[in-house]
Amino acid sequence: MKLRYSPTSPFVRKALIAAYEVGLEDKIEKISTDPWAADTDLRADNPLSKVPCLVTDEGETIFDSLVICEYLNTMGNGSLFPTDIQARFKALTLAAAADGTLDAGVLCVVETLRRPEELRWKWWLDRQTANMNGGLDLVEKSAGDLKAEGPITIAEVTLGGGLDWLDLRFPDFDWRKGRPGLTEWHAAASERPSFKATLPPKP
Repeated sequence: MKLRYSPTSPFVRKALIAAYEVGLEDKIEKISTDPWAADTDLRADNPLSKVPCLVTDEGETIFDSLVICEYLNTMGNGSLFPTDIQARFKALTLAAAADGTLDAGVLCVVETLRRPEELRWKWWLDRQTANMNGGLDLVEKSAGDLKAEGPITIAEVTLGGGLDWLDLRFPDFDWRKGRPGLTEWHAAASERPSFKATLPPKP
């Protein structure tokens, strides 16, 4: 399998953590891809020009990160997606909250790094920051259900890919403030081999 990836993307890291958790990390060839480059060929694999994008051994392309994680979980006979219906949708909802937080963060990055300063929209940045806080506050309420040891779910995988990215991109955001449960979980979960092996590079 080949994974079109960018080393700092939290969605890429989510897919890589999933691969490690189900024992498929050695089956994936990583292909560095800049989705913002004018001459990128990424659209040939993903018409949305986003990473991660997985190309299977059969030449099929799979995206986005949640679909890639479910594919890897299936191929590796993993347990990232619970079969119990209540547990499954609890995990998926927490993963969606984490994904939404990251989506809002990406929009903030685009607004501040890609848009000329004179065209930046403070209302938009404030709205996305509120979305980030809302998503994290929801997860904080369920922080006691998150696992740092033993089998984990797509919820922990997604958070693992995202919280370090918030530290990287928003060092002044301080997502830990007022979220002791999430802070404690992150500190413990960061010791997992899959989290350590996929840390994004420091600037």
